[in-house]
Amino acid sequence: MLTLALATYRERWPLFTGAILAVVLGVAIVQSSLLIVAAAGRYGEAIAVLGLTLGVSAFLAVFVVSETFAFTIAQRHRDLALLRLIGGSPVQLRRLLLAEAWVLGALGTVLGVPAGRVAQLTQTALLADLGLLPITFSAPWRGWVLWASIGLGLGVATAGVLAASRRAARVRPLEALRETGAAARGMTVGRWLAGLLLSAVAIVLTTVATAVEHPEAAIPLSISATVALTLGLAALGPALVAPLALLVSIAASRSVVGRLTRANLREARRRSASIAAPVVVLVALATGLAGTFASLSAGARNRLVDDLRADLVAAGPVSASTPGVALASTEYTLTISATTATHYGGDAGTTTDEVPALAIDPDAYPYAHRTPLLAGSYDDLRGRTVVAAGGDLGETVQLRVAGHDLVTRVVAVLPPPLDGGPQYLLPHDLVPSAALGAARSVVRLEPGADPAAVAATLPPPVLPLGDWLAHHDSAQDTLDAGVLQAVLGMAALYAAIGAVSAIAIATGERRRELAVARVTGLSRGQVVVSAVLEALIVSATGIMLGWLAALANLIGISRVAGALVIPWQIVGLTVPATFLLVATASACAALAATRRPPIAAVGARE
Repeated sequence: MLTLALATYRERWPLFTGAILAVVLGVAIVQSSLLIVAAAGRYGEAIAVLGLTLGVSAFLAVFVVSETFAFTIAQRHRDLALLRLIGGSPVQLRRLLLAEAWVLGALGTVLGVPAGRVAQLTQTALLADLGLLPITFSAPWRGWVLWASIGLGLGVATAGVLAASRRAARVRPLEALRETGAAARGMTVGRWLAGLLLSAVAIVLTTVATAVEHPEAAIPLSISATVALTLGLAALGPALVAPLALLVSIAASRSVVGRLTRANLREARRRSASIAAPVVVLVALATGLAGTFASLSAGARNRLVDDLRADLVAAGPVSASTPGVALASTEYTLTISATTATHYGGDAGTTTDEVPALAIDPDAYPYAHRTPLLAGSYDDLRGRTVVAAGGDLGETVQLRVAGHDLVTRVVAVLPPPLDGGPQYLLPHDLVPSAALGAARSVVRLEPGADPAAVAATLPPPVLPLGDWLAHHDSAQDTLDAGVLQAVLGMAALYAAIGAVSAIAIATGERRRELAVARVTGLSRGQVVVSAVLEALIVSATGIMLGWLAALANLIGISRVAGALVIPWQIVGLTVPATFLLVATASACAALAATRRPPIAAVGARE
C-alpha cells in the first residue's frame, strides 16, 4: 500500500499540497509553543496565550486536512472505484488512504520541524513586544519535542483521513463510476447526524455559558460552542451552502454568465461546501474571538468605572494627611502563587496558579471602591487573611509571596474579575516590603480643593480619573490587539491554505467541464468570470454562516461580561480580504485550467 500511496503522490501531488502545508504549519506552531511553554514557567500570561494558540492550531490543522482529504477523495472516486473493480476490498482501500495520510504526515513533519525554529523566533519576538516575555527570553531545544512533533504530524494526518476513508470504502464501484448513488450524494446519513449533533451541542454549550457567572468557565464554553457550531455547519455544508448561494446569486441570473454560475452552484454542492468551509472557520473564529476580547474589555471597563470612587489616580503611595486629600487608598501590584483545593468527580486535590493580586490598606480600600462584596467583610482583613475574587468564604488558600509561604483564610469574596483583574487582595502589612510591586493611589479630594494644586504634591504621573481610565483602556486594548494578531493571523493562514487548496483541486478537475462551456459558444473570459463569480458567491455564503457560528460565542460571553460588542473592525477586514483571496485564487486556477484549446480538452481522456 505504501508503494501505491507514493505513486499517487507522484502523479497527483497538487491535490495534497494544501494538506501538507497545513500539517507543516501545525507542526511548526505546536513545536514552537511547546518549547516556549516549557521554558516560560513563571510567565503565566504568555503561557495562557500559547495555550490558546496550541488549541486553535491543532483544531485548524485537523480541520483543513480532513476537509482537503474528503474533497480529494470525492474528486478521485473513479480511481478508487477502479481499485474496487479489480479486486480491492474496502479494508484495502482504507489502508491505502491511511498510507497516503501517513506519507502526508511524514512530509509535513520533516518540513515542519525546521520551520518550527522560525515560528519560535517569531512567537518569542511577538510575546516580548507585548510585554508578556522579557526581551532576553530564549527557549532551548528539548529532545522530547521532536517526538511530540512526529506524533502530531502523523496524528493530524490520520485524524483528518479517518472519516473520509470510511465513506470512500462504503461506495460501491459501479456507483462511483456512474456518478450515481452514494458517490454523487453530497449529504450522507453520517454527515446529517454529525452536523445536527454538533449543532445541538453548540446550542447546549451556549445555554450553559449564559448561565455561569465565572469568566474562566464562560470563556471556554463559549469558544467550544463556536467550534462545535462551525464543525456542524461544515458537516451540513452540502445541504446549506448551495441553497443559500442560489439565493445570493438571484441578481446574477440575468446574464448568460450568471445563469451558468447558478447552474454550477445547483449541481456542484460538494465543491461549494469545500470552498465555503475554511471561510466559515475563519469568519467564525475571527469574529467570535475578537468579539470575546472586546466584550470582556468593555465589561471590565464598565466595572472599573462603576467601582472607583476617585478624583485623581497617582502612580505611588499617598498619605491621607496630604493637604487637600480626603481619602487615599494605596494599592501595590503583586504576582503570587496560589494553591487552592479542587474537587473533580468527588476526588479532592489541589491546583497552583500564578495570579495577579493587590496589597491594600483594608481601612481605606472600601471607601475608594464601590463593588459590593458577595460575602464577608473588609473588617476581617487582618493578619493572614485575604479577599478572594470568585472564591469561597472560609476557604484556605496557600500563597507564595516573594519566596515566603503563607497559609491564609478567605474572609471576603468579590465577583470574579474580567480581563486580568486581581484575584486576591492582601493586607499590605502581610507582604514583605521588598515584594511590593508598583503602587497606585486612588485619591478623593476634599470639597473645594484645587485638583491641579493637589496633583502637584502627589507622586507623578497624576491623572484625573477619566484620563487614567482612558490610559488603562489603551494599554489593555494594545495587549488584546497583539494577542488577536497572533491567533487570528495564524487562523487566516490556515483558512487561506484551505480555501486556495479547495479552489485549486476543484478547478483542476473541471478542465473538461470548462472546455465544454467554451465549445458551446462562451468565450474564455466568460468562463473565467463565471468561475470567479461562483467562488465569490460561495464565499459570501460562508461568511454568513461564519457570522452565525460566531453568535454562539458572543451570546455565551455576553452575560458574564455584561456587554456585547460586535467587532466591526475585524468584520471590515475579513470580508474584503476573503473576497480578494478567493477571487485571485479562482481566477488564476480558471486561467490555468483553460490554457488548452477547448476542442483538445473536450477530447482528452479523463
